[in-house]
Amino acid sequence: MAGKRPPRRPQGLPSREQLLEFLQTSDTPAGKREIAKAFGLKGQEKIALKRLLKDMAEEGLIDGKKTAYHRMGGVPKVTVLRVVEIDDGEAIAVPENWSPDAPDKPPRLIMQERKGRGGKAMPALRRGDRVLSRTEETERGWIAHPMKKLPARTEGLMGVVELDGSGKAWLAPVDKRIRNSSPISDLGEAEEGQLVIAERTGRSERAGVRVTEVVGDPLAPRSFSLIAIAKHGIPHVFPEETLAEAKRAAELPLSEGKREDLRSLPIIAIDPADARDHDDAIWAAPDKEGGYDAVVAIADVSFYVRPGGALDREARKRGNSVYFPDRVVPMLPEVLSADVCSLRQDEDRAAMVCHFNISREGKVSAVRFTRAIVRIAHNIPYEDAQARAHDNFSHARVGAEQAVGTPKHSFGEERDRDQALMHLWDAWKLLAKARHARDPLELELPERRVILDDKGRIAEILVRERFDAHRVVEDFMIAANVAAAKALESKTAPVVYRVHEPPSREKLIALREYLATLGRKLALGQVVTPSLFNRMLKDVSDEAEKAQVMEAVLRSQTQAYYGPTNAGHFGLSLGSYAHFTSPIRRYADLLVHRALVDAYKLEQPKPKGNLPETTGLSDRDRESLQQVSDAISQAERRAMEAERDTIDRYVAAWLSGRVGETFDTRITGVQGFGFFATIVGLGGDGLVPVSTLGREHFRYDEAAQALIGEDSGTRYASGDRLQLKLAEANALTGALKFEVPDSDGDPIERRGNRPPPRRGPVKNPGAPRQKHVQGKRGRPKNIRHQGRGKRK
Repeated sequence: MAGKRPPRRPQGLPSREQLLEFLQTSDTPAGKREIAKAFGLKGQEKIALKRLLKDMAEEGLIDGKKTAYHRMGGVPKVTVLRVVEIDDGEAIAVPENWSPDAPDKPPRLIMQERKGRGGKAMPALRRGDRVLSRTEETERGWIAHPMKKLPARTEGLMGVVELDGSGKAWLAPVDKRIRNSSPISDLGEAEEGQLVIAERTGRSERAGVRVTEVVGDPLAPRSFSLIAIAKHGIPHVFPEETLAEAKRAAELPLSEGKREDLRSLPIIAIDPADARDHDDAIWAAPDKEGGYDAVVAIADVSFYVRPGGALDREARKRGNSVYFPDRVVPMLPEVLSADVCSLRQDEDRAAMVCHFNISREGKVSAVRFTRAIVRIAHNIPYEDAQARAHDNFSHARVGAEQAVGTPKHSFGEERDRDQALMHLWDAWKLLAKARHARDPLELELPERRVILDDKGRIAEILVRERFDAHRVVEDFMIAANVAAAKALESKTAPVVYRVHEPPSREKLIALREYLATLGRKLALGQVVTPSLFNRMLKDVSDEAEKAQVMEAVLRSQTQAYYGPTNAGHFGLSLGSYAHFTSPIRRYADLLVHRALVDAYKLEQPKPKGNLPETTGLSDRDRESLQQVSDAISQAERRAMEAERDTIDRYVAAWLSGRVGETFDTRITGVQGFGFFATIVGLGGDGLVPVSTLGREHFRYDEAAQALIGEDSGTRYASGDRLQLKLAEANALTGALKFEVPDSDGDPIERRGNRPPPRRGPVKNPGAPRQKHVQGKRGRPKNIRHQGRGKRK
């Protein structure tokens, strides 16, 4: 029988719509070669196709690489899937490499029956299995055709040692995405109940794992960040070679004769009270035209971390610092990050300085960059700076206004500090004018802060309060970041941009459909700007509906990334934007500093000793700018996920003693299997399974992001606020589970005849360990120990 003939397609360069249709309907992965063949492209048409693919990728229409493209928001034709659920014998999977920061949740694919040789059914899949699969989008949703079962991942294999009734040891995972325990073939020195790191002894899960390191008590407060470090494979131990080079770099003289001396300026560093490093400081003074002269001083990390050295290689690998409530995993050794590079009060420091003028209209001009020596007049927490500014603006001005270029101040005196703060606030009011004119995206994104006591135990969890002091620093930093990007552009120098692209048309269509369910309109014929979303949010007076709209707008946004090609920053409403202000903790900023060294001829004298000579960009930097940008973007996502996981574990531990209580929550996401909600003012996402909503059948309305009861019309939609009872809180995984209480405060009777899952008594961190429920073959049954800031 003849094979299926591919459909006839129009010849010539395809339109965007034709190309999207081809990618969606192709049975096999389609790269540039396959597309060119399908549309009969030759010669110059292939070059035009390359440009078209690049444009569509930049517009957010497609994703992938030149050997296999796919529709943005879709799933590659062949990819690795991870089984997350078994529903009536049917395996449900999600893409393993779906970004944790993507606005949408990963699509759920139904795994089709697996056939082996001779047509025999292959072994059934289990939760946690990794499967190489061919995917297909149908009218009823995504389906997957398994090709090959892959071995389990071995990185970040961490868990708790459990013993079953026969004395056999098992590793209960601490990753909430992994459901099954693994047999331990080599226990080593580990004991029951200890948190350990392990590695697999073979390719099969049945081969078991071998304990390689004992961490200790899994519910000890400082274990939560260790779990995230191991799970995400974050490098946290500096090689001896790197530490030795850091020590040599820290001893470099500041080359006073080759630097601008700004020690007379009362430059102020305003940071969080719990900041581990101080890499930026600001100063402003009135000019004669009604504007302000300003300085943004940034730690001159490029002077100490030179291209090609051991420090540089380790910093490039780490990409950024990672901040946890109890520790920081720095990008640079502490002798640099917390000491020599940190802009500390009353100490001479090397700085890369951005000078500029702020006009009465808030426009930034007269930009120049220098290397300088600075002496920070004051390190002030945000709260203190806010209180000082409030007091001074509520009373008479302190002293007469000082002219630009006033001689050296008397550091430490309240008068000088207060006047310096007043100048910063006045200059910021001008920058705020320009910010208001460009109207960047305004979304309320509260940030949780975990407060620990002296013993590392949770003292309090709260949402960070935002002050004008935060906005003052932010607007000065934004001005310097824009200045750096434009300065490098003007000199045709390489730039590592911070890119935030506009929402894709696909996302905007989904947003329009969702807003229509709320009776609101979104016209797609207009140019989409942040102002459009801001006006939309201002028009919503009802707070509950505003939360719904804000959640939908947030889902529509693309993820920011680093790259050498400029595509603007949509959220900030800026045409050119780079990260210049935090080189202690971000490798992208270090690359921008090196480019400025070259562009402004700021090279320093060659150092003595075994250190690389140049402080500018190396040939490797220039040649691999795209690759390193991709790597540090991935490292940033890794850090964000690790930080979020750790906060979730702390929140779960904090709530572990409050299981059974009812909380005010807001729905943050809805799927066919249930909805997610977060506790208002505290955070911590938890699931409400649809099976716990009673006997009524609930229909999932994807466009409206809602579950709707078919009999009662009861509706659970994204953004809704409601009272939920905390049913489970697992400190090890950070997972929460909620239930909808009835009018008497009790959970709603479950749907069907299935009894509720058996749960042991809730445990607080540090409480005696409970007995385990025995499963088949003596194996512990899904063992879980009950219990359940802003980085600078």
